[in-house]
Amino acid sequence: MKQQLTIFSALVICLQSVFAQSNPAITAWIQNHDGATGQHYVSGNPTPIDDGVLANVQSVNYSDNWVYVSATGIPSYITGPFLDNNPSLASNQNAIYKISLNPTQNTGNPTDTNGGNIGIFINGVSLFDYRDGVAWDNNNNRLCGGPGNPPCPGGPAANREWTRDAIPAEMDGFDCNKAHPAMGNYHHHQNPSAFNLDLLVVSDICDTYPADGLYVIDENTHSPLIGFAYDGFPIYGAYGFKNNDGSGGVTRMKSSYSLRDITTRTNGPDVGQVFTIPNGPNAGNQEVMDLGYFREDYEYISNSSPDYLDEHNGRFAVTPDYPNGIYAYYSTVDENHNSAYPYVVGPTFFGNVTGTDVNNINENTTNYDSSLSVNEYDQNKLGLKIYPNPSKDFIAVQSGLLDKKLQLELTNELGQVVLKSEILAGSTLTIIETHTLYNGIYFLNAYYDGENLTYKIIIDK
Repeated sequence: MKQQLTIFSALVICLQSVFAQSNPAITAWIQNHDGATGQHYVSGNPTPIDDGVLANVQSVNYSDNWVYVSATGIPSYITGPFLDNNPSLASNQNAIYKISLNPTQNTGNPTDTNGGNIGIFINGVSLFDYRDGVAWDNNNNRLCGGPGNPPCPGGPAANREWTRDAIPAEMDGFDCNKAHPAMGNYHHHQNPSAFNLDLLVVSDICDTYPADGLYVIDENTHSPLIGFAYDGFPIYGAYGFKNNDGSGGVTRMKSSYSLRDITTRTNGPDVGQVFTIPNGPNAGNQEVMDLGYFREDYEYISNSSPDYLDEHNGRFAVTPDYPNGIYAYYSTVDENHNSAYPYVVGPTFFGNVTGTDVNNINENTTNYDSSLSVNEYDQNKLGLKIYPNPSKDFIAVQSGLLDKKLQLELTNELGQVVLKSEILAGSTLTIIETHTLYNGIYFLNAYYDGENLTYKIIIDK
């Protein structure tokens, strides 16, 4: 009997471990198992410089209620330069992010998003909301906060009637990945795909300083899970299933926020008013405060169509990672794939905000090792890396070809094509969802410039 109880207890522990490791909040992180380091550009030099800092996520540990993600905040894609005179570079955050495994809806007053981290992408890079720390000081009829402006009365935490939107205001300071650092904390405010992959390109930074971004928008496929907000709910890319139950095909998820029909702003500057920055590194630059310059230029208009998101920029729906449904945020873009307010999360959270960064892990945890098998692929002429292999739910494919389009086909042992993807020029990363495939041996065929390379992939769930 004692032996049976021991066996039963071991089985329960094993099942608990298996169940825990099926939680995407544990398994979705891009762990660095090959020692890859980040790179950055500096202005005037299109050759990237090695940061000497490990990229992506270094370790994942979990308990019954929390996942702890240790990361440098440095991505594997090349960062910089930041052409708005930002003196900062992406630097090692040496962070441990604590995210709930059991997120819950906030049924009280919604919690506003705030300046600084409000979530983490699966590569350990920070997510910020729309704001950039600059606001309108109506008492003195000028901008306050940020470089070259005086501090805002009451300090940075004081409520402002007109808070500046970082996306239009800081366009010149974003790198090819649509990101920039704040005191070394490299972060995205918006959909983390490269500028040059948008249908309408609004920045030419990628022409000289090409990079990847976190993922490539595919209009025909549900976008991958790309991060988690500080309330524990997942964040997806720009496309999802049309209907909440997973039917209706794939479509672009749409923001329910629209610009207000106004020409004046109560206790704020007129629409189109020009403000000249008096001091700092950008002294003399003129800011044209058109509609969209401030967050308060937008209003929320509810839409009953399932592909329009709620006031938090999310919805409850079936996703590839949550077949039973989950509340999820989406990184919204417009019809040209340009970033659309409120961009990712906000201006309020759906759930109870419990996530944070911590100095230490103060409870017993289990380490989750994704066992990325990349070494066998490092030496081919594409610089192709495929991980994890064996795979359960996805394979990430990274290519060293920045200037070429790479076509990918996954075939079964009968030679039948079961999945297709591509890595566009200017990007080096794609994620192929494999959760619908049966266990077995598959072959990934990579095509470029008339060349064909084949790699064996094992699906083992």
